[in-house]
Amino acid sequence: MIDPVSLKDAAPGAVKEPHVAGQFYPADRDACAALVAAKLQSARANPIDAAKIMIAPHAGFNFSGAVAGSIYGPLKSRADSITRVVLLGPAHRVAFKGIAITSADQWRSPLGLVPVDWDAVRTALRLPHVAISDDAFAGEHSMEVHLPFLQYVLGSFELVPLLVGDADIETVSAAIDLLWGGPETLIVISSDLSHFHDYDTANALDSETSQLIELGRSTQLNGKRACGHRAIAGALDQALRRDLRITAVDVRNSGDTYGNKSRVVGYGAFAMEHAATARLDANSRQQILNAAHLSLKYGSEHGKPINIRYGDDLPIGLMAMRASFVTVELAGNLRGCIGSVVPHNRLLPDVITNTYKAGFGDPRFAPMSKAEVENAYISVSILSHTRAMQFQNEADLVSQTRPDQDGLILRDGKHQGLFLPSVWRSLPKAEDFVRHLKRKAGLPMDHWSGDLKVFRYRTESFGAAVKDLSDAA
Repeated sequence: MIDPVSLKDAAPGAVKEPHVAGQFYPADRDACAALVAAKLQSARANPIDAAKIMIAPHAGFNFSGAVAGSIYGPLKSRADSITRVVLLGPAHRVAFKGIAITSADQWRSPLGLVPVDWDAVRTALRLPHVAISDDAFAGEHSMEVHLPFLQYVLGSFELVPLLVGDADIETVSAAIDLLWGGPETLIVISSDLSHFHDYDTANALDSETSQLIELGRSTQLNGKRACGHRAIAGALDQALRRDLRITAVDVRNSGDTYGNKSRVVGYGAFAMEHAATARLDANSRQQILNAAHLSLKYGSEHGKPINIRYGDDLPIGLMAMRASFVTVELAGNLRGCIGSVVPHNRLLPDVITNTYKAGFGDPRFAPMSKAEVENAYISVSILSHTRAMQFQNEADLVSQTRPDQDGLILRDGKHQGLFLPSVWRSLPKAEDFVRHLKRKAGLPMDHWSGDLKVFRYRTESFGAAVKDLSDAA
């Protein structure tokens, strides 16, 4: 463990100077700003502009800048509201336990000085595994490379720099939780992905890592997958606790951006946004509904699921790991509803599969005819991660259940029932919602036991009549 520097020893007005200016990015102000602007311009279009937590790479700008640009670009729309950035980076050069913070009052980049939020730092220092240690930052690059991007898109803000050493999930999660704040606080996790594999091996490994991150499976991450795996794990813990939706925005490697493909480094940009307000853009929704229509039409004509090949140019979010439900109605009456509670597939393929099953595999109904397909209404619900509810009795459960917001999953032994939030339209009272859910699970409406478990989730839902859709996916 590195001996911490006491607060009284911190030099007044001390500045943390950059280590890799002139190497990873230009040391000249104008050249650095121009390169950042170019990387933002060449970045993949990203409609997610409300991320609370972001993961961004930290290599030289020519290597990872375009990937970083894809996550930083949308922040321009929030420049007036974000006043604090909590930045967590992995320690590459100095081994230590816990989390380290510098004693500096400001950090310098070619674009100017960034003040440190010492009120927030003092808050973080209350945690037992967080300490001031300037020595831990010797030669470290994982955090400073983000400053030019943040300064370019946000203008002025205060920084809370947390260097993550050998720290477990609980330690990192506790620090993020303590510094969570509100809309004024952005949390940035610095990490590259796999290191020094050939191009195809890196693509396969980084694709797996991307899926693990989207699924929130922090315990399966390690240093071979991402150098910032400890910080990522803590962020994922908070994301699941606070019901954030996690999306891979751009995953590429140095073989795609700069250099040869024999020995590459992987880069990933990820956005974590509140599931309650997360929304796909209109174009993405339209593509999903068109694909669902195609699935129904093909199924009615051929009696089997359609097989679709997916391109690399799909909008962000369509190939994210998601759980979805598809509901098919005729004249306002249910005609089929099939889905998954736990994400096990990418969103677009999952919707296509569930649409076919809703139309032709729901055991409550006969397979749909061509005429029925033409007059159907398709609804798609994208589920957030489920979270267990804690309650003492039925009255407590009912009081915590939020009408028009929550979907619920109820389990007791072999019995299970699920209601989508759309059920609130027919059961607007929380007491009725819970009691009818028990009946759907095959239990008496007045049933209660100490083994009963209930999980809540949120959905993004949208739909359209088949007659208004194209059959071009």
